[in-house]
Amino acid sequence: MSALSALPFLKPVHLRSPRSSPGGQRRHTLPASEFRCLSPEDAVSVFEIEREAFISVSGDCPLHLDEIRHFLNLCPELSLGWFEEGRLVAFIIGSLWDQERLSQAALTLHKPQGSAVHIHVLAVHRTVRQQGKGSILMWRYLQYLRCLPFARRALLMCEDFLVPFYQKCGFEALGPCQVTVGDLAFVEMQHSVRGHAFMRRNSGC
Repeated sequence: MSALSALPFLKPVHLRSPRSSPGGQRRHTLPASEFRCLSPEDAVSVFEIEREAFISVSGDCPLHLDEIRHFLNLCPELSLGWFEEGRLVAFIIGSLWDQERLSQAALTLHKPQGSAVHIHVLAVHRTVRQQGKGSILMWRYLQYLRCLPFARRALLMCEDFLVPFYQKCGFEALGPCQVTVGDLAFVEMQHSVRGHAFMRRNSGC
């Protein structure tokens, strides 16, 4: 069984009711809101959202298009997209890491034997920002990780101004990150996803 089919909170949270055509026949409509793991076919949509979100702020993207395709081929199960009426509006991409703290190599590597999920990027489409979607998506992603038996921690790195946002999501700051990108320095943050056996037993995972 795939991880996706086993997780009730990755199923559409609301389905638009079928509408009737003038002839009385129902016509199919897309789910109003749906969460699912991403596939390599989603890479271009992911990159378009990421590019608009990050280049205006930092001048670069956490992941370039070839890197997005790389991770969505290697570990699509560690990604999560939020779709509204079939259109991607927000996403998270992660990979596995096998060390206590992130290093420069974590930017491009997926370590299948690792137990830490490195969250590379979270981005929301510009037309739906300031609606709390980033927090909701992160919450659902962390719930999803709790159902993966190999996941013990979630790690990420962010600039100082984003630390309060991730703290509200339950992350704690570990201190300065070893990773640098150009002139940018980052804070490394961690969220434990272990110790949730009761949740696993009762969540359908």
